[in-house]
Amino acid sequence: MSQTRPRKVVLGLLPWPERQAITEALRTETVGGLVLLAAAVVALIWANSPWSEAYASIRDFHFGIPALGLDLSVGHWTADGLLAVFFLVAGIELKRELVVGELRTPATAALPVVAAFCGMAVPAALYALTAAAGGGSLDGWAVPMATDIAFALAVLAVISTHLPSALRAFLLTLAVVDDLGAILIIAVFFTSDLNFWALGGAFAGLAVFYALQRLRVRGWWWYVPLGLAIWALMYNSGVHATVAGVAMGLILRTTRDKGEERSPAARVSHLVHPFSAGVAVPLFALFAAGVSVSGAALAHVFTDPEPLAVLVGLVLGKILGVFLGTYLAARFTRAQLNPDLAWADVLGLAALAGIGFTVALLIGELAFPTAAEAEHVKAAVLIGSLAAAAIAAVLLRRRNRVYKRLYEEEERDDDADGIPDIYQTGAPGTAR
Repeated sequence: MSQTRPRKVVLGLLPWPERQAITEALRTETVGGLVLLAAAVVALIWANSPWSEAYASIRDFHFGIPALGLDLSVGHWTADGLLAVFFLVAGIELKRELVVGELRTPATAALPVVAAFCGMAVPAALYALTAAAGGGSLDGWAVPMATDIAFALAVLAVISTHLPSALRAFLLTLAVVDDLGAILIIAVFFTSDLNFWALGGAFAGLAVFYALQRLRVRGWWWYVPLGLAIWALMYNSGVHATVAGVAMGLILRTTRDKGEERSPAARVSHLVHPFSAGVAVPLFALFAAGVSVSGAALAHVFTDPEPLAVLVGLVLGKILGVFLGTYLAARFTRAQLNPDLAWADVLGLAALAGIGFTVALLIGELAFPTAAEAEHVKAAVLIGSLAAAAIAAVLLRRRNRVYKRLYEEEERDDDADGIPDIYQTGAPGTAR
């Protein structure tokens, strides 16, 4: 008599090593997200104050090394330079997910990958439909596709919800896949005239970077100058410079050798992640989020086809895409939702994924180089992200009593051995 295979539980308890890694990453992102929120508020206040001309002057001030093709404005240094650090961390996190995390096997990767793909495709499709219906440009189709994990976690911190670790991990994995999609879109669709000599030099630098990793060469004095050279060559090649960051992140070794306390990727992430979350991304937000919030300016968001399409894509598109993608992936893999959770929880998570702040602002700048158009699209990103945050807050707060109970069960450590009791005794409906 054949036995029926147990159905895989969706959004169940994370394995302990995975949960430790996720918790460390999310802790940094949460603090960074609060700094990001503060930077965005400062940018909006400053850009709409009597000192708005000073804001514009600082943002547009140029400095650098013209001989190396690096004479950039402050705004461009933050977008092309500091965000390369952000994408370096994103590349490391993606590599970790592929090697030891949720994306390492097709069975565990199916759900977040399908959810992320639908969460990118549906907003892009709704943008195209809305913009085309209004006779607008389709250039901004990629703007509403990305999820800002730092902003989303900051919203969770502000509304004080005890979201279980599985839901937070799912949100992080979703954002990591989104980041990969965003960097591929930037590399393929927003590449200017190519300088093949510079591009060849960048690839040669990446090959050297790979060889140093394979040969187990250690020492920042090798990697920092090489990384800066790769970044400068990538910038001059016509490919967006942030691609260099994610490429180096993917090359860094994620597995530990015998005698190593941490892998090179883990060491770099531990050192660089706080700078990325607490300095690089907030500084980008400071000089990217300073848009006019006058009545006339905000009216463009709801009357011009491109900003309206971004708004629809972020709010409606992300919710529909992530929720339907998760539901369909679970349905066709015959997976069972964690009995302690409900599909309403996935809906709240999908709304949270509509916060597309950092990468959406970056793609908005690339898609709409004209200052007036870019400002209207940025305003749409801000309004859309705030609307998604408000919807998520309402949906998630309604279930906070359930989340608090699950959170306390996950954290209980009666024997004080540093490992939660749930990993030693198990709990119905949460084991994976």
